[in-house]
Amino acid sequence: MQPVRVRLFAAAREAAELSETTSEAATIGELLDDLSRRFTDLGPVLTRCSVLLEGTRTTERSTPIPEGGTVDVLPPYAGG
Repeated sequence: MQPVRVRLFAAAREAAELSETTSEAATIGELLDDLSRRFTDLGPVLTRCSVLLEGTRTTERSTPIPEGGTVDVLPPYAGG
């Protein structure tokens, strides 16, 4: 199985101390749990983040991630 590419932005990147990682997760829920376990400072940030799977926002933990897919983790932001 090809790993999932995970790109972290803004506060998520700062909490994990990296901008990109991979995971073997099969669903969004498994991915979020995996990231929380591996990067303990990231867990609290993830509760406020938007998750984009192949560029489309998803909120369902049961959403399957295609093999070799890309997930972006974007914390809320303000600005204009």
